[in-house]
Amino acid sequence: MNVKIFFVFFLLTFSSAQAFAQSDEIPFLTVKTDDSHYDEGDTIVISGQVTTVIVETPIILQTWFEGNMIDIAQFFPAQDGSYSETIIAEKPLWKTEGEYLIRVSYGTGNISETTITYTPKQDNLETTESFEVEIPNGGTFDVEYTIVGGKVIDMILEPDDFTLVVLIEAPDEGTISLKIPREVMDAVKPNGQDETFIVLINDVQLNYEETDSNSQSRLITINFDEEEDPMQRIEVIGTFAIPEFSTIAALILILGIIITVGITRKNQFKIEIPLK
Repeated sequence: MNVKIFFVFFLLTFSSAQAFAQSDEIPFLTVKTDDSHYDEGDTIVISGQVTTVIVETPIILQTWFEGNMIDIAQFFPAQDGSYSETIIAEKPLWKTEGEYLIRVSYGTGNISETTITYTPKQDNLETTESFEVEIPNGGTFDVEYTIVGGKVIDMILEPDDFTLVVLIEAPDEGTISLKIPREVMDAVKPNGQDETFIVLINDVQLNYEETDSNSQSRLITINFDEEEDPMQRIEVIGTFAIPEFSTIAALILILGIIITVGITRKNQFKIEIPLK
C-alpha cells in the first residue's frame, strides 16, 4: 500500500515538474519584425506576444544604433496579449547604414530584442544639362534635361518609330524632365492640337506630367522607381520625328538629281557624226 502511494506521488510530482518545465520554455515577451532589412522610407512592422497582460502597463519600444537610442514609443497590448506597432525608417533619426537593435520591454525585467539592417538612400543630386542627340544619316539636335536620383547615359532618336530613347542609371527612385524640340519630334492630333506622348519605362507604360509647352518645345516630367537593375530604358513615343534624311542628305540627293538630269539632257543634244 505504501509502495502504491509512493508511486502515485512520484507520478504526480514528475508530471507537475514536466508541466512547469514546458510552461517555463514559453517566453513571457516576444518580438519580431516583418523583414530583416529595410531601406530608407520603409515601414517596419514590429509585433509579438506577452503571456500575461498587466493592467495599465504599456509596452515600451526602443530603437538603438551603436549604443545610442534613436527612437522610443509606448503602446498597450491587446486583451489576448498580442501587439503590433509600426515605425518609419527615415531621416533624420535613421541616417547611417548598419545594424539596428529593436528592443521591447513590459513590466519589470521583461525584455525581448531583435536586430535589423538598414540602408539609407543616396543623396539625390539634381543635374541639369543638355544632351546632343545624333540624327540618323547626319546632323544632331540638343535635348535639355533635368534628372534627380540618377544620371543620363545616352539618348537615341529612332525616327522610324517616332521615338526618343533615354537610357539612365538610377539606383534610387527619382524624376527626369525632358525638353523636346517640336521641330525634331512631337505628338500631334490630325486637327493640329497636341497629342499625349506614350511613355514606356522598361516596356511598361506610365503616366507623365507636361509642365510647360510652347511653339518651340514641350517639357515633360517622368517619374521612375528604384529597380533591381539600375539601368533603365525610357521611351518617349510621338506621332512625328525628324525624317530619316537630314538636311545635308536631302541636299546631296537633290544635287544628284540635278546632275543626272543635266547629263540626260546633254546626251539628248549630242550630234552623232557618221563614219566615212
